[in-house]
Amino acid sequence: MNKIFIVILVFGTYLFAQETAGSFIKEKKEIMVLKQDLNKFYTLKEEEYKKRKQELESLMAKIKSEKQEIQNIYDKNQTILKDIQGEVASKTSKIYNAMKPKIAGQIFNKMIDDGKIEDVFDIILKLKEKKVTQIMRYLSIRNASKLTEKLKNFRVKDESKKG
Repeated sequence: MNKIFIVILVFGTYLFAQETAGSFIKEKKEIMVLKQDLNKFYTLKEEEYKKRKQELESLMAKIKSEKQEIQNIYDKNQTILKDIQGEVASKTSKIYNAMKPKIAGQIFNKMIDDGKIEDVFDIILKLKEKKVTQIMRYLSIRNASKLTEKLKNFRVKDESKKG
């Protein structure tokens, strides 16, 4: 009877071990499938990430290139504008150099009274010194002193740039 009991016990243990081993094998297969799915998912996401990163880098390079083009156009336009302003200033100074000092003085007085002292100052900078001296005699004392102060400050700034 002990032999039968031992045989049943061994046989029962064997069956239980087979069932447990089968369960572990099944779980192991499921885990392997899950691992493969996760690897596929991560590989796919990494490829998408690399593709998006490359697109962004391409866009950034394009933006940088366009920004440089815009800067070049801006610089070119600034140069053209300075040329135009220089031409206008040159013509203006020719006109005022040819004008009678009394008339130029009256015009400058009116411009300064209208708040356009910077415009007058820019014109005076381009006139001949002798002409400026003649025009200053016809300016009001207040306007002449304002221009003299601007000339003084301009020369101080100009000398500090040279030094």
